[in-house]
Amino acid sequence: MAVEPLTQAQLDAYLARIGFSETPRRDLQTLDGIARAHVRAIAFENIDVQMGQRLTIDPAAAFAKLVEARRGGWCYEHNGVLAAALAAIGFDVMRMSAGVMRQVRGDAAMGTHLCLLVESDGPRLVDVGFGSWLEASVPLEEGTWMQPPFPISLGTIEDGYWRITVGQGNSAMSYDFRAQPAEEGQLSALCDWQCSDPASVFVQNLAVQRRAGERYLALRGKVLSEVAAQGEVRREVGSAGELVDMLRDLFGLNVPEAATLWPAICARHEALFGAQAAPTT
Repeated sequence: MAVEPLTQAQLDAYLARIGFSETPRRDLQTLDGIARAHVRAIAFENIDVQMGQRLTIDPAAAFAKLVEARRGGWCYEHNGVLAAALAAIGFDVMRMSAGVMRQVRGDAAMGTHLCLLVESDGPRLVDVGFGSWLEASVPLEEGTWMQPPFPISLGTIEDGYWRITVGQGNSAMSYDFRAQPAEEGQLSALCDWQCSDPASVFVQNLAVQRRAGERYLALRGKVLSEVAAQGEVRREVGSAGELVDMLRDLFGLNVPEAATLWPAICARHEALFGAQAAPTT
């Protein structure tokens, strides 16, 4: 799929949505500035999937949702809109297929993620849709960088894929990709699978995530986690009303209908943790 640029009016609306007030230029400062503003302004979230709605990889639909309706979304939506915005500014942008945790799931994971390769002082991986973890571009080269509070590493693996890893230890998340145009049919099929199959983690549990400066906020089911340089703090959400308030106040999502998800969220929490409470500090 060739990246279709946003119109000037759409670009202006997108930049206003993320709070980017500088004059956009085709340079690295603009690229990273837009990525940083995006992940802080627009949450990663799967509320529509939790409510049984089917999503697509159509960038126009993603623009209507993320920009016009002021919602969040997942990788196909975030990076779809960003690619169109960067193309409108004049960047050379390529959509790429990726496989989240491919080292565990194998090649069946390919297409579970959409990321971007952008030319700016060399090829750079850009990804505002990987759980809001990445807030700046990463050069397509072996290395490790800090994007507080997370370490980011990128390298090649034995089969020739690139692998990017965020975090350390058991909590680290990764995906594999090749620096080549996305297989759009594969992306579409995996998008549909992740919307609908009971084995999909997006069907199984609510996930809402956002960067807030150098803090990282993540709501998984009824457990809110805040990660900062000092460590991680967790607490449980206590009610459907508190869930709706939290989505609005912490994640910028005005979705009162999310209250209907509360019984399923509680049932999932009980299945995962039983009588064990979330750690609190």
